[in-house]
Amino acid sequence: MLGAILLCALVAGPSDPVPAAAAPAAASVEQDSLRVLLTLKRVYVDRFSGGETAAQMRDMIISSLQNTRLFLVTENQEKADAILRGSAEDLVYTDTHSSSDSLNVHSSLGTRRSEDSGALRGGNHVSDSHDQSVGLGAGESESSHSAERRHEANAAVRIVNKDGDVIWSTTQESLGGKFRGASADVADKITRQLTEDYERAKKLPR
Repeated sequence: MLGAILLCALVAGPSDPVPAAAAPAAASVEQDSLRVLLTLKRVYVDRFSGGETAAQMRDMIISSLQNTRLFLVTENQEKADAILRGSAEDLVYTDTHSSSDSLNVHSSLGTRRSEDSGALRGGNHVSDSHDQSVGLGAGESESSHSAERRHEANAAVRIVNKDGDVIWSTTQESLGGKFRGASADVADKITRQLTEDYERAKKLPR
């Protein structure tokens, strides 16, 4: 009997539902990561992957982070409590659209009647013929072509502590705003998200 119970437990194990404690455990990990943000004093911003536009994005993020005053942004990696790493891309391209519509109508009606008696009546040759033809044609076509210059930027960043653990991350993108470019808007969104999470960490129980 005991052996049957153990066998059933082994077979049913992989299909068992996720324990109810898994969700609270995941929330606890997230809260622990947020609490680490409060301990950071100096952060080093590493080089971003993505080419020249990534380097420009890095400079914008550094400037935006300094304005938050959450911690010092240092150029000395050895003195940093954590490192901000990531990738960024800033694209300027032309989006083109082409369309063509056409309408054609054509109709034709033809009638032909011919009669020849092949005899003379009063010295005249009798013949009768009738021709009728009607034709209608119409054609219309319309085409359009448009080109729009677009600007798009995106970045994925993460803060890693000295042990190599990721304690915070975010991905942001932008098509540009009314008063700022796409890259500047992405940098602002990243620091805004970091500030919101930092303030949320302050409200967590210690």
